[in-house]
Amino acid sequence: MTKPDVYPHVFDEAIALTPLDSHRFAGRTTEPYNNMVGPFGGVTAAAMLNAVMLHPERLGEPVALTINYAGPVEPGEFIIEAIPVRTNRSTQHWNLVLRQGDTIATTGTAFFAIRRETWSEQEMLAPDAPAPETLAALPTKGRRQWMGNYDFRIVNGSFNPAEPRESDNSQSLMWVRDYPRRAMDFQSLTAIGDSFFPRVFIRRQKFVPIGTVSMTLYFHTDSEELAAIGDQYVLGYATANQSRNNYSDQSAHIWSAGGQLLLSTTQIMYFKE
Repeated sequence: MTKPDVYPHVFDEAIALTPLDSHRFAGRTTEPYNNMVGPFGGVTAAAMLNAVMLHPERLGEPVALTINYAGPVEPGEFIIEAIPVRTNRSTQHWNLVLRQGDTIATTGTAFFAIRRETWSEQEMLAPDAPAPETLAALPTKGRRQWMGNYDFRIVNGSFNPAEPRESDNSQSLMWVRDYPRRAMDFQSLTAIGDSFFPRVFIRRQKFVPIGTVSMTLYFHTDSEELAAIGDQYVLGYATANQSRNNYSDQSAHIWSAGGQLLLSTTQIMYFKE
């Protein structure tokens, strides 16, 4: 898969924000990240995180981010409010709101901190997976527009509605990176954390109307480690615990190619048939 470098990168255009005052930033949806209704949820989450990353009062780096999709983000302009509700010596808590006119489309909270050297270990090890270069790229033509911004290499658990059948589990394992290639940072890692097919799609192997209602991400990395990863693939695994009565959850993890856990995330999705 080849594509000329694009500057500015389409992802940076999608999360670009202009400061309006001490706590408000103006942004605009971009067509390359269109999804079923409004933009891809991962890029909305990344834009909201970006508001904190750009804020002059920010302390430290992200540890946790929760985004609640209260309603669709309509095409066009939006304003993100990022308010630090409490700052301690090494921790900081934020409230986030995305508005379009008088309508609140998305809310969230973020927790930032200055990490200090301590005892550390990693229990959640990366699954075995063939090298991404040995796997064919997932064709994205004719699928949701936002998917064309990623290079997916599926190990198992793909979605192919042309061959409807019910799978016996909802597990997926895949390599992924931005397309065109882009050096990883917290914002792009946030979006990649939402780049899995919905678990209902994997289990049923058919399309149904679906949308994320709430998503929480926990960051297990820092900016230095992300800079070292650069534009390499990362490995993602996702599964569901239960799909029941219009709602389905997802638990996912993202590792570097070297096996370092970068992100763990959970979300709950509404679906109907």
